[in-house]
Amino acid sequence: MKLIVGLGNPGEKYELNRHNIGFLAVDYLIDTFNARQISSKFKGELFKSSDFLFLKPSTFMNLSGESAVLVKNFYKIDNEDIVVVHDDIDLKTGALRFKRGGSNGGHNGLKSLDAYIGNDYWRVRVGVGRPERKEDVVKYVLSDFKKEEFECMQKLFSKIEKAVSDIQNAAPKFSQKEC
Repeated sequence: MKLIVGLGNPGEKYELNRHNIGFLAVDYLIDTFNARQISSKFKGELFKSSDFLFLKPSTFMNLSGESAVLVKNFYKIDNEDIVVVHDDIDLKTGALRFKRGGSNGGHNGLKSLDAYIGNDYWRVRVGVGRPERKEDVVKYVLSDFKKEEFECMQKLFSKIEKAVSDIQNAAPKFSQKEC
């Protein structure tokens, strides 16, 4: 059983923010894999399909590890079976990269996960671009996608589905260039 964790912030206010691409991708995967909600415990919403658990932490981004570790420990999931989908400002909008382990790159959701479960888990890095000025990063990631950016993101969801399926069998075999 694989655990797919989408990083984001709960609440309507954040729904279409760049920082919520992990939640948006997991929502797509929940529909695609016909998952059903099995719990709202674990400090998050947990869904299950035949092969996957899907988690949307309700702890806000900076505390995502609190939720993930509860599910990991309850279901006895190894880190090699955890896939985290998150935004990445170091990638151009629409770029998609996969890797296992590594640095959190300053991403507060990943910092929290690393603190609670270590850093040896799969990452699906979804490029959301970067603001022109470094001091605008927080405002930027907490802003909504522009229409054309959101359309690009929606096209990536099927590629994320393929990557998650590939991780189920072996390492993903492709890297996606931006839209």
